[in-house]
Amino acid sequence: MKRHVKPVFIGLILILIFALSACGSSTSGSLSTKELTIGVTGGPHEQIMEQVAKLAKKDGLTIHLKVFNDYNQPNTALDGGDLDASSYETLPFLKAQVKDRGYKITDVFKTVALPMGIYSNKIKNLKDLKKGDKIAIPNDPSSQPRSLTLLEKTGVIKMKPGTQRSGSTRDIVSNPKKIQFVAMDPAQITSHLDEVTAAAINSNFAMGAGLTILDDSIDHESLTHNRYPNYFVVRNENKNDEVVKQIKKYYHSDEIKAYIKKTFKGSVVPSW
Repeated sequence: MKRHVKPVFIGLILILIFALSACGSSTSGSLSTKELTIGVTGGPHEQIMEQVAKLAKKDGLTIHLKVFNDYNQPNTALDGGDLDASSYETLPFLKAQVKDRGYKITDVFKTVALPMGIYSNKIKNLKDLKKGDKIAIPNDPSSQPRSLTLLEKTGVIKMKPGTQRSGSTRDIVSNPKKIQFVAMDPAQITSHLDEVTAAAINSNFAMGAGLTILDDSIDHESLTHNRYPNYFVVRNENKNDEVVKQIKKYYHSDEIKAYIKKTFKGSVVPSW
């Protein structure tokens, strides 16, 4: 005996299947204006975003922070949808990751710069460098050019024209004191400071070792109009979302600028 299924019932089933399918496959859409998860690295970026979250909370926007101790993981998490945004990286680093890994993420506004400094427990001035002295520099492709450009500015070396943004030790064309460059993980340089004559250290790692750029460095990058600002980053599809404009307003507020200046004393500077 054949059973006849009513057309209306079939229609309801089809509508339900379509709705469930649409819900399950949707990975796009605007970010929530009520709740966000933002990835940061531990230290200044975390501290500043905590203050931003306080301002956002007053307007009904809850910001959850996910703290990373690795520079690669936040972009992976953001591209994969585990984060709504991130705040921790420079543009050269971001562009390199997008190119190498195919991430669909983009910068939306400047946040802060962490000026690189030259530190030493053995000399007070780079002019005191002797022939064959060792200088520790970061080994990553975004920080090493900064360190070499800084050393060029101070007259220690000269770089091949056009390589200041992306060069390496291979692009040094003049090294009159035959300085030996020791490339190592940026996070490890402070612990090896006594083993070299001087070292180029990112501000976040210097601060972690109790060093401040104004009190302890023997030279440093510009504290105003620094060439290496960090950026707030989202997935490409969310670049123009309303909540991104809200976060920018909080971040670029007078309250956050005052907090940065008071808390970090030159080791972290506003980039807007």
